[in-house]
Amino acid sequence: MSDPAQLLENNRQWAARVRAEDPGFFARLAQQQTPHYLWIGCSDSRVPANQITGLAPGEVFVHRNIANVVVQTDLNLLAVLQFAIDLLRVEHVIVCGHYGCSGVRATLAGERVGLADNWLRQVEAVYSKHQVVIDARGELADRLDRLCELNVLEQVVNVARTTVVQDAWARGQKVSIHGWVYGLHDGLLRDIGPTVGASNEVVPRHRNALSSLSRQASAA
Repeated sequence: MSDPAQLLENNRQWAARVRAEDPGFFARLAQQQTPHYLWIGCSDSRVPANQITGLAPGEVFVHRNIANVVVQTDLNLLAVLQFAIDLLRVEHVIVCGHYGCSGVRATLAGERVGLADNWLRQVEAVYSKHQVVIDARGELADRLDRLCELNVLEQVVNVARTTVVQDAWARGQKVSIHGWVYGLHDGLLRDIGPTVGASNEVVPRHRNALSSLSRQASAA
């Protein structure tokens, strides 16, 4: 049975363990936040950014939502992006999806899940754009994997096209955007591209990443 009080006890034990191993850890952590990475990931509880990348608290700035979607009118995400790039000066923005994503699965299956249906229209748009390629995969599991991958690629482009990133590149700030997918079945992160570091790279690198995925599908 779930018990919030147990979480507080777990926290006390964890804090004591950390202090015993590194007495100065919390003092250092309280003094500064200097992440080099902004992680835009899925809200899925099985994909903790710090843990799967081996990073300590303070080393990665995190934004999560259902199906790791980047919407140009989402002020929450845009505020996080602007804060990370302009104030924290992160150098890398990582859009990370994961195989077996429930939001992507609901979109693919045409399932209604409630209010979140409105949010998942963004994933539905990705499916519509690439439906011929996705449906050619045949098996549901394969189609789900492909839509998870393509959703990441499209969200990388969406990040690159925000005014926050465009302004950063215009003033010469170094910011690279990456597309990754996490495998729940093996715990491994996969760099599926495109890695974009300038406005003129968005279209060709997106095209190259799509071609690479197509070649992988043909070889499978």
